Amino acid sequence: MSTQDSQAATLGLAPTLPSAAAAAVRGPVPLDDVPLNAFHVKIAGLTFGAHFTEGFALGTIGYALASLNRQMPLDAFWMGMIGSSALMGIFVGSLVFGWLSDRLGRQKIFLMSFLIITAAAFAQFYVSSPFELCLLRVLIGFGMGGDFAVGHAILAEFSPRKHRGTLLGSFSVVWTIGYVVANVLGMQYADASPDAWRWLLASAGIPALIVLILRMGTPESPRWLHGKGRVAEAEAIVLKHFGPNVTLDGADDDHAQTRGGFMRLFKKDLIRRTIFNCAFFVCLVIPYFAIYTFLPTILKAIHLNDGSGADFLLNGFLVLGALIGIWLTIKLSRRAFLIGSFAVTCMSLIALSLLPESATLAMIVAFAIFTLTMSAFSNLVGVFPPECFPTEVRACGVGLAIACSRLGSAVGTFLLPLGILHLGFHATMMVLAVVLLIGMVVSIAWAPETKHLTLNEASGA
Repeated sequence: MSTQDSQAATLGLAPTLPSAAAAAVRGPVPLDDVPLNAFHVKIAGLTFGAHFTEGFALGTIGYALASLNRQMPLDAFWMGMIGSSALMGIFVGSLVFGWLSDRLGRQKIFLMSFLIITAAAFAQFYVSSPFELCLLRVLIGFGMGGDFAVGHAILAEFSPRKHRGTLLGSFSVVWTIGYVVANVLGMQYADASPDAWRWLLASAGIPALIVLILRMGTPESPRWLHGKGRVAEAEAIVLKHFGPNVTLDGADDDHAQTRGGFMRLFKKDLIRRTIFNCAFFVCLVIPYFAIYTFLPTILKAIHLNDGSGADFLLNGFLVLGALIGIWLTIKLSRRAFLIGSFAVTCMSLIALSLLPESATLAMIVAFAIFTLTMSAFSNLVGVFPPECFPTEVRACGVGLAIACSRLGSAVGTFLLPLGILHLGFHATMMVLAVVLLIGMVVSIAWAPETKHLTLNEASGA
């Protein structure tokens, strides 16, 4: 121990960063195995704050639409368009910003995405037509798409493998909390005044602005820098935030000079993982967004909006399920958690499609099981994609998976009101159950097990 560390120990303080000599005695520690420290918590906090904002911004639309509809009557087309507009923006943004992030770096997109979200969120207060609101929601989604792609990538590239699943899976918890907070505010205040929907939608700009300010000064991902041959810069960041005994452990050396881009995702070594991540993500989010974007409409269709408290109960299950999902991510293998959850949610929707409307209690139970399980295994959408792709295409891979999922969920959200109108609630739930069944089959065939691997090993690097 150095003299400085001895003095610190005498005073009862934590030792300072180890000296080079002490680090040499202990030997190098790979970035994948570094102990969790304050910097990890900071990066996680910045990404979690973003996901709270994104969940909040998407969650406001369901109750805002009900309020807006009384001031600007909307037909089924505009209800579907506005409800799905942010999802369409996420589709484009995740592709564009995912591609840019792999070329320009994570940090630039980390800031730019929230600049767009903040400006567009506040601008919703001033809209005067359904078209203007739809356009701004697309822009919000565009920024979100960039943040989804780069946020997952940058946290995965900083996180130690021991805590990677927990940190990445926690995205879903924070997103769900933001979504539920927006729902609760909507329940309480959507009818407070004729313009309540304006305040509700624009309120998403407040957390967005806070996240934007706090993100200033975030360092670049050392793995991305290393992959671009900027080794000295990468090592300087590792030294500053993790100490002199931490190394990048040959981060993606075999891929350092490999050309990235979307075409790389369809090469022989990655194509199966690319298809799996896109397919399971699509099959998970189609029922999630379709059902919860229009939760008030669905509860009305099955006569559960009569003061029974079903909406509060289901929102509570969304949060509880997300928390349980973190624990299950730690305890279960990735594959078992994914496949089993697809099976449970599929059976829940089949039950909803077969139960008569008079079976109120049974329908609440089936809906609660679906909500709890769906929220729990939604954690895996933040875990699988960043673990499955090497650094040079990680943001592209995550971005493509998100883009496909949001395209699917946008279509599902657009069609759900029309489906309930023309097919009825029960037939619509059966269609969504088939979507979940497809997700289960794809997962059985292609889901990899990445739980105990380093980021390089998990991505096949």
